[in-house]
Amino acid sequence: MGLFDRFRRKQRPGVLRAATSTDTGHLERWAAQRRGVEAYVEPKTTVTETTVVFVAHDGEWTRRRVEGTEGARKLARKLGIPIYDAGIVGYPKRMREYSRRKSAGQG
Repeated sequence: MGLFDRFRRKQRPGVLRAATSTDTGHLERWAAQRRGVEAYVEPKTTVTETTVVFVAHDGEWTRRRVEGTEGARKLARKLGIPIYDAGIVGYPKRMREYSRRKSAGQG
């Protein structure tokens, strides 16, 4: 084994991991435990499949893979939460403020 072999990804290069029921289950549980949740769809890139960011009323957030934009919309309809295109509307200010508080250790 070469010096960097242990750091190489187990996936084949160019093969992205698809969304799983674990991803969807996490999002469903996360949304059920918080209030004021909104969904922000992020498009597929060369590095990741389509993802969705759930943002709660206080700015707490989580991100998981989904089965494309339509999969994100279907999940949002199922959960009864609004959904936005992150590339068009951006992310809410409360999300950035939450991240800033977390990095400052203010929880």
